Amino acid sequence: MELRLSGKTALVVASSQGLGKAIARQLVLEGANVMITSRNEEKLQEVEKELRDLHKGQVAHLQADITKAEDIRRLVQKTVDIYGTIDLLVNNAGGPPAGTFETISDEDWYHAFELNLLSYIRMIREALPYLKKKGGKIVNIASSSIKEPIPGLLLSNTFRTGIVGLTKTLAFEFAPYNILINTVAPGRIATERVAFLDKINAEKLGISKEEMEARMKSMIPLGRYGTPEEFANVVTFLLSEANTYITGQSLIVDGGMVKAI
Repeated sequence: MELRLSGKTALVVASSQGLGKAIARQLVLEGANVMITSRNEEKLQEVEKELRDLHKGQVAHLQADITKAEDIRRLVQKTVDIYGTIDLLVNNAGGPPAGTFETISDEDWYHAFELNLLSYIRMIREALPYLKKKGGKIVNIASSSIKEPIPGLLLSNTFRTGIVGLTKTLAFEFAPYNILINTVAPGRIATERVAFLDKINAEKLGISKEEMEARMKSMIPLGRYGTPEEFANVVTFLLSEANTYITGQSLIVDGGMVKAI
């Protein structure tokens, strides 16, 4: 199967670590020109060097806070200034803090909305004029909570499902421009975020982090956490020229953990 990503321009959000970094790396390996971004300038410089050392696609970076509309406009414009256009967009953002209904403040709700839903809307709006020119692909990263809410993650459960509604609606609106848009939701992928959640849950239950991790793995049919590379492979396929007919869909990458149909 030919992915035909060589020379394509991809903007990958929240890509200095975790899933975003893994996606950016896979795209570079396929010969794409990739813009990486996060709030951490030091990490971005390290990742850019790491990806450049692959000697495949081109890499550039720009520090940006995606909760700020001006930073998003600046990020899209910088990508176009360097590469000439945007063919592929990967929306991604760190998860909001854990909490229950009675512990979450209005400020928490507003910030989670800006980070985990409004940033996706703004990013798509800014990139759309370039995607419309020749068609393109958008992948919105969510969470397995879009199918099965995760206890203690009320903010994530709420706004990640909003991403699904956004994606499904835009699939209809963007189809005439040959823009394919999909949601990809990770289950337990071995990232810093998952390790942090395991630590919090372990403390709540009064057990070790290792025992918490073992309990979680026992709930996954494949018996292990996924790797960021495995997740990135799925996203890369959806962004590639091998995908010509999948749009408006939600795909869960979770080793079979989610029970929902």
